[in-house]
Parts: sequence; C-alpha cells; structure tokens
Amino acid sequence: MDLRQLKYFVQIAESGNFSRAAEVLRIAQPSLSQQMKHLEEELGVELLLRHARGVTTTELGQQFYEHARRILQEVDRAKDVIRSQSTNPSGRVSVGLPTSACRGLSFPLFQAIAERQPNITLHLVEAMTSYLDDYIQAGRLDVALLYDHKAFEHVAWTEMMVEDLMLCVAPEHPLAREASISFSDLSRLTVVLPGRPNVLRTVMEQYAARHNGTLNAIDCDSLPAIVKLVCRSGHVAVMPHFAFTEEIAHGLVVAVPIVDPTPSWRLSVVVSQRTMNLRGSEAVAKVLADVIATMVQQNVWRARLKENVRELA
Repeated sequence: MDLRQLKYFVQIAESGNFSRAAEVLRIAQPSLSQQMKHLEEELGVELLLRHARGVTTTELGQQFYEHARRILQEVDRAKDVIRSQSTNPSGRVSVGLPTSACRGLSFPLFQAIAERQPNITLHLVEAMTSYLDDYIQAGRLDVALLYDHKAFEHVAWTEMMVEDLMLCVAPEHPLAREASISFSDLSRLTVVLPGRPNVLRTVMEQYAARHNGTLNAIDCDSLPAIVKLVCRSGHVAVMPHFAFTEEIAHGLVVAVPIVDPTPSWRLSVVVSQRTMNLRGSEAVAKVLADVIATMVQQNVWRARLKENVRELA
C-alpha cells in the first residue's frame, strides 16, 4: 500500500464513479481499477461496491476512507511545515472571519494575499465568533478575526480596533430620520439579534444589564436573513456599520448611531500556536491586519484603530 493508492481510493469514494475519478486524477480508468484491485487484495476485504450508477464504499470501505483521508491531510500538513521553513511563506492557511465582517473583508483579503504572498493558498471559513474561537483553540483554524477575544492558551493576538454598534433600519422607518437613538429607547423596540452565545448578543445584553435596560430581541443567526428582515419587513437590527455597508451605500438601509451609551466591541487578529504553518499564518495575519487598518483609515470600515496598529499599518 502506498500514498498513491490512498489518493486514488479517496478520489473514487468522493466521486462515486471510476470514470469521473480517473478524469480528475488524469490516469486511465483500467489502471485505476487495477490499483483498487491490488489494494483490496492486500487488505483482504472489499472496499467498493460496483453498481450501474457507479460505486459506493462498503462499511469497511467507509472506515478505510476516513483513515485514508486523514493520512493524506496529515501528509499535506507535513509538507506545509517543511515549506514554511523556507524564506518565502507558502502552503495552505485557514482564516476564519465572522459573519458580520466576511462580506466586506473577504475580497480585499484574497486580493492582498495574491499580491503580497502568492505562494500561500488561503482557505476562508465564515462563522460566528463563538465558533471561530473554538476552532482556533482546537487548531482547526490558523488565523481568525475575533470580536471581544478573551486571552487563551495556544494563541497570539493583536487587538486591532474598536467598532461601534448601530441601529440599522429601512429608509422608510420613522427612526431613519433621527440623528441618533438613546440606548434606553432601544427597550421600546423589538430588535433582531443573533441568538446566544453570539458575541454581539452577549455585548448588547451586558450593556443593557449595566444600564438598567431591557432588551427585546428576535433571534436570527443568519446575516442574509437579518438583511432581508430590515430591508423588506420593517424590522430593526443592531449591527456594526460594516455588516450593512453595501445596503447603506445603495440606500436600502440607514444606520442610526446609538448613544448614552454607545455599545461597542473590540476586534483582534488571532493566530493559533497549534498551526502547522506558523510562518505562513503569521504572514497572513500581517496582511489581514494591514488590510483592515487601510480600510479603517480610508473610512470604508467605521472603527477606531488602536494606536500601535495605526503606527504599524
């Protein structure tokens, strides 16, 4: 058994078809079939069930697939470790972006990585901060942008900026004409917010508790759904300005400042110390920080940079 056979088997299992797998692998189908026959003979078990529609894995074949996939992933990670020791960072780096920032940040980040670190392959993951935090702790992410990040073992971080939260409403909503709304007045509204344990929900509830206020909320963990609720259904939402940049620019949403007090959160760029590609991860984190700082300085992202970040950008 060799890595080539494992690669062939994984591709067949994922394609569900010998001819499709042979096309992806760029080898002749008879040769692929022969390799799988040798593999099954060596293991002494049937791994694949052939039928009119293609192939499926047997019960033992599925178990073997899981092991083979992990082995190939570890081989790829080992290659990345070696490559990361070279002068130019290279290899695959996984980056987690929170939902409220992913739409506006993903394209500039991909563009900047392509220009500044062409040997790095970026794998982007979008999720809520609570999930991203877990992923980076477990080493499933190399780099992440996190809101109100708490100090943990096995990570290094740079606090980037402070971002205010705003009340987002449709332009025809009565509050759209207001210069601001007080935090206490939010208690009279039903606000669309992500559910617990989302960081945004936690921040708003903490502000309400500290200022003897109440928070009436509709739970919604989907940013596209929140956008539609605000634009089409007359609902209001508390979000950072950056989450609704496109809608605000097109006149579909108005962001009303919240005052007395103004709720805000901190954003940090975090690097996992469990990463198998530390040089690549650090390079990507630097590009991510630079992209964010530039967007803030150009007023594309409404936030306040930390002084040390502003000096580095």
